[in-house]
Parts: sequence; C-alpha cells; structure tokens
Amino acid sequence: MVQWQQKTVVITGGSAGLGKELALAFLERQATVIVVARDSERLENLRHATDNCVHTYVCDVTCDESVQELMILLDADFDKIDVWVNNVGKSDRGEARNTTVAEFEKSLRINFLTAVRCTNAILPSLLESRGKLINIGSLACKSGGMYIGSYPAGKHPLAVYSQQLRMELAGDCVGVLLVCPGPIDRREHRSETARYDISNSLPASAAGPGGGVRLKLIDPQRLAKQIIRACEKNKLELVVPRSAKLLFAISQLCPRLGDWMLRGKTDTKS
Repeated sequence: MVQWQQKTVVITGGSAGLGKELALAFLERQATVIVVARDSERLENLRHATDNCVHTYVCDVTCDESVQELMILLDADFDKIDVWVNNVGKSDRGEARNTTVAEFEKSLRINFLTAVRCTNAILPSLLESRGKLINIGSLACKSGGMYIGSYPAGKHPLAVYSQQLRMELAGDCVGVLLVCPGPIDRREHRSETARYDISNSLPASAAGPGGGVRLKLIDPQRLAKQIIRACEKNKLELVVPRSAKLLFAISQLCPRLGDWMLRGKTDTKS
C-alpha cells in the first residue's frame, strides 16, 4: 500500500462536495493535503474543520495568471507535489438543440480547459516526483444524455485527453487516472429543492441529479475512498457505478440500442 505520509496531494475545487471528501480522505491517510478553490470563506471553514491541517490557496483555475501565481506559491512552500487532482466542474441543464455556442464554450472552459491549464502547469513537478494525475470526470465523459445541455460536450474531451496523457507519460512513470462517477449525493445541500433553473420545455425531473436519469446517488465519502484505492492500484479508469460500463459498450457496438436504453432510464414526465 502507498505510504501517504510521504505524499503531497493537491485538489482543485476541493472546498466542497467530492473534492472536500477527497481532501479529508487523503488527510486521514496522513498525506499532506492542499486544497485550491475560489471561495475563500469555504476554504477558511475547511481549515477550521481540520484544525488547520489542510493547506489552502485561493485560485481561479479558469485564469492563466491565477494558476501561474499558485504555482509560484506551491513551489516556494512545498518540496514536491506527488498527486494532482483536477476536480473542477459544473453540470448544466437544457436540450442540445437549444444550447448556444456561448454556453458550449463556457462548459468547455470550466469542465475541460481548467484541467488542461492546471496539468500543463503542474506536469514538470509530477515528472520530477513520478507522481499521479487524477482527472475527475463524469459518466458524461463516456455518454451523452437527455436534458443535460452543454455538460457532456464539456466533459467528453477529458476522457480522450486523459487517454493521450497516460500513453505519453507511461514511459516517464507518471500515472493518469480518469474517474467517471454518476450523480453524487450533495450532502451539504440537502435543503435545496433543485440545483438548476430549467425551461418550461423540460420535465421537472430534469432539475434533479443526472438530468432525471434513474440512478442511485453516489456517497461522496465512499467514492473518495474508491478513488484513493484506484490510485494505489495504478488503475487507468474508475467508472461508478460499474454497471454503466455495459451501457457504454453497447452504445459503441449498437448506438440505436444504447440510445433506447438511456432513454428508458430517464424520467421524461413533466
């Protein structure tokens, strides 16, 4: 098993949700944990909750200058970086036919290009430490869906990018793990009735997790542990739930059948 006491882990978008659970899980394993996010208040709350055991930095990973400033600070404060987790992402709701170019561009900036920007910046450090890059994607990396607007188009490139990187970096002993989870239980936001404003053309179920796809919500604490185990075992991909792999395979072999199965799992009632 990896001795995490000797490892330094950086998690972007780690002040809430899965990123926060990952930070806590790595901290439990005595890794040095660094959390990067835009929300200074959430970062302060995380530091307080962990008795200042988590190192935090305010950074906007959609901005080149902000990421460059972060790298300067990390280089000054830490000897090495062993694991970098690209965890920033934002889902969406809507129909593809009604989604504008600007909305697709925004999704790509948040869901894909943030990972490219951070990876380009941190890669020299990972090459030196022979570390691990973890890209947090989504089932939308592998498949489209109804009512989730620009999100699949924003996340899908992350899968191909991760595959390219893992082939290119294998000889340099830098591992790349792509994580593709389904809808995650947002425990910190259970009081919310809906996370999305949806148009009248969409069923009310579209505002729910997965855009109305009938899937059991994933426990973020359990998922964080699964990600760490996958990292320890040098896995290339982690798809949760595993049953989704069958749908992906069927969709590749028979798109018509794959579409039929996905529609059947989506609640289209108003």
